[in-house]
Amino acid sequence: MREAMQEFLTNRHLLTALTATAIAQVLKTLFDYWRTGSWKKALFFSTGGMPSSHSATAVALMVSVGLYEGFGTTTFAISAVLAVVVMHDAAGIRRAAGHQAEALNFIFSKLESQGLKFDKTLKELLGHRPIEVFAGAILGLVVALVAQILF
Repeated sequence: MREAMQEFLTNRHLLTALTATAIAQVLKTLFDYWRTGSWKKALFFSTGGMPSSHSATAVALMVSVGLYEGFGTTTFAISAVLAVVVMHDAAGIRRAAGHQAEALNFIFSKLESQGLKFDKTLKELLGHRPIEVFAGAILGLVVALVAQILF
């Protein structure tokens, strides 16, 4: 059990991916502060925004696997497909769901003005604009390259 925990805590691919996630979340919070002038600490734990932490995580994992295990391996192929699916989902499906939530919240606000009561609003910031996905992918690439040098 102890050996398994040691391997888990020293897994270079996992550490690289988690590092990319943390950096993306910090950057997302900082970019929002620079844009709005107010701190929203909850952004550190939220989805959406610049850069995409999902894209950063998936690309960091993919590149780490490719650099360490080889770009012709099955593991790389799996991580590459996963990265493409994650980025497509972030920019496509989840973004569309965010737009739908925005429209529903608008409808709810109109209905509330007529006396109907809703318990809460839907979360609108779900997905990413393509530039946010691209920025996350670049961040993931850079983190994996730096991790390759450091580890």
